[in-house]
Amino acid sequence: MTQKYIEKILTARVYDVAIESPLDFAKRLSERLDNRILLKREDLQPVFSFKLRGAYNKLFQLSQQGEVKGVIAASAGNHAQGLALSAEKLGQKATIVMPKTTPRIKVEAVKSYGAKTVLFGDTYDEASKHAYELAEQEGLSFIHPYDDPDVIAGQGTIAMELLRQHPEPIDIVFIPVGGGGLIAGMSAFIKYLRPDIKIIGVEPEDAASMAEALKKNRRVVLDQVGIFADGVAVKQVGRETFRIAKKCVDEVITVSTDEICAAIKDIFDDTRSITEPAGALAVAGIKKYVEQHDLKDQTLVAINSGANMNFDRLRHVSERAELGEQREGLIAVTIPEKPGSFRKFCKTIGKRGITEFNYRYSDDKDANVFAGIQLSDGVVEMGQLRTKLTDAGYPVLCMTDNEVAKMHIRYMVGGHVQRLENEVLYRFEFPEIPGALLNFLTQIGNRWNISLFHYRNHGAAYGRVLVGLQVPHSDHKALQEFLSTLGYRWWEETDNPAYKMFLGAENKTT
Repeated sequence: MTQKYIEKILTARVYDVAIESPLDFAKRLSERLDNRILLKREDLQPVFSFKLRGAYNKLFQLSQQGEVKGVIAASAGNHAQGLALSAEKLGQKATIVMPKTTPRIKVEAVKSYGAKTVLFGDTYDEASKHAYELAEQEGLSFIHPYDDPDVIAGQGTIAMELLRQHPEPIDIVFIPVGGGGLIAGMSAFIKYLRPDIKIIGVEPEDAASMAEALKKNRRVVLDQVGIFADGVAVKQVGRETFRIAKKCVDEVITVSTDEICAAIKDIFDDTRSITEPAGALAVAGIKKYVEQHDLKDQTLVAINSGANMNFDRLRHVSERAELGEQREGLIAVTIPEKPGSFRKFCKTIGKRGITEFNYRYSDDKDANVFAGIQLSDGVVEMGQLRTKLTDAGYPVLCMTDNEVAKMHIRYMVGGHVQRLENEVLYRFEFPEIPGALLNFLTQIGNRWNISLFHYRNHGAAYGRVLVGLQVPHSDHKALQEFLSTLGYRWWEETDNPAYKMFLGAENKTT
């Protein structure tokens, strides 16, 4: 199996369109982590992603085999652009089926290479199904984004370059994982020539399809996948990519959204370039692995896989990067509602920078304050601060890992409602397409009164919504059944401590 892929990688046709990406030394990150960190810069490819390699190699091999009527693929981003450019180069007709949620910048990028775009469905799965149907109807060749030997071989050329660029010892290579094409191609080549090099895949915590598959020794289909790192948001890894990963990948680790945001900032600090969330996975993995295993003086390589970032998303990334780097902590503190309380509270905090301070009068006894605190020593300093505040008599609740607090509550602090019965709280994600918000409100508000609503667009394909509904206890089962028919991802947050502390109705019954 491995021998076959070595031959395919060595003979893969990629450099008609792709560049040999540089291997850059990350000076600042290396100094911080006490290890030699190298970045393989696939974000510098002509379409700002490694996907160009596999797409071109597959299309070239098809062209060599005979007449191609046309090619089709389903993709919301990097594979689409890679195949569109490849088809233009080889004089082939390409059709790309993209979800309606795909940002306009990516749709226009695909069109700029002469490909036909078809917008269909709200998710990749819906677009992919439609692409297969069109392929059969029109006699087009379907180009899979990852589960194809020629695509895998094209991605494997990155490993070939890496070992040539750095003949000195390499301890670990960290590789982003979505469907598995990149890690399959690279690990097959590296393990054949340099079995001493450890291969570690990195996935988002909320899209860990390869980690789950390796754990259970079979491919699994995730019920849901997170949307932040959309370039790797895959419910099931490929059949062929999983077969290779079982033999060649040493470990797969996961990282949080905040850790990904921090890694984007780290890469920017060293390169002045901005990667997309999926493109920063490997650096996030390096940082987490180094901390967990106390690594020192090793050579670690991160594959910066792409840079197709929507500008609007930078706001969200910058907000969350400090949390991911543990340079900011969020706390909720109860202080007495009387003159001098704020001054005393700030004095207790000491000479720490306050990044955020939210408060609104609730009653004449206590005041709940939502505060962001600058940190220099992460978890340790946060623990010390909590102890200091508790010793001073302040009840403290840490909100740094509370998703509702970070995404919604911090922008909504406004005091409790005095008279509101039967309120329940839910968090939703729905596709960002024209009319989606109105459709969501129309469906959710037909039967129960909306008592709280917060929506925030952060430049992603999906919107985040926090909704309070007045639902009598006798209607709870009916509500759950109704929500299951909406087609949106949702979580109940009625018992979330941030909600209870800052927004919950004081006479709320269930």
